[in-house]
Amino acid sequence: MKKITLILCFTALLGCSKSDNSPNCNLLFDAGVNLTVNTNLPQFSQLQFNSNAVYVANQGNNGIWLYRLTSTTLYAWDAADPSLPPSACSTLTFVSGDIVESNCDNVNQYSLSTGFGFEGNTLPCTLKPYRVDDLGNGQYLVSN
Repeated sequence: MKKITLILCFTALLGCSKSDNSPNCNLLFDAGVNLTVNTNLPQFSQLQFNSNAVYVANQGNNGIWLYRLTSTTLYAWDAADPSLPPSACSTLTFVSGDIVESNCDNVNQYSLSTGFGFEGNTLPCTLKPYRVDDLGNGQYLVSN
């Protein structure tokens, strides 16, 4: 019985990886973000309605994508492709629906609804999220 327990423990230790994070998914900087979003202002008014996205430049690595999923859920994602080092082509651009993509040699597409990539992405990285706090009256604080 001791041998079986020892074999099972040894197998379990060998089966576990040191880290669940892929080292290839650590390409983005921890850029400081502190942005107040007021959906009553014209530049953010689209966020009053579900399934709309707004790009905000000069935040995060290559800007930030804000996405209204439901009337109570607003997501904020870094607009840099997490599978590529930050560059001009790695800025995620809007395609349609909730899809954004990079414009480098290997095009990666991501969902603003989930942060996950679509089939065909070269790496298993997800979009880098930012914290969104509801301040009330259509105002939100986006930070990290």
